Amino acid sequence: MNTSFNFTAYLIYLPVVIALTWYVAHILFKNSKAFMLDIFNGKEDIALSTNKLFETGFYLLNVGFALTIMEIASDIVDSRGMLETLSYKIGGFSIYLGIMLFFNLYLFFRGRRISRERSRVAANFTVESGFRK
Repeated sequence: MNTSFNFTAYLIYLPVVIALTWYVAHILFKNSKAFMLDIFNGKEDIALSTNKLFETGFYLLNVGFALTIMEIASDIVDSRGMLETLSYKIGGFSIYLGIMLFFNLYLFFRGRRISRERSRVAANFTVESGFRK
């Protein structure tokens, strides 16, 4: 039984999925600050705090999932088997990470839409009541 290919696969898998997670999170949450500021009507402190909490949750979910699927059940006997196993594991994780990215974008767009609807309702209420903002 040759476990060196299994160990090598783990040594490749972990840095790759952690780097992928970091890259996606970095891009997503750097660009989501604008959404958060819009959602929270320019209140920078709460927008940035909420964005950081989303980012932390993103890391926890994705790294946790990567560690959960890390197990390689069969022994890898050659480099071809190692590459096929790694492509399956990293490819599956990449698909999952893409789904999580789009889910977060959906949440940001949904929050923005709800925030704008609330602002519109508040503006209509103010105009109909005869009050000035």
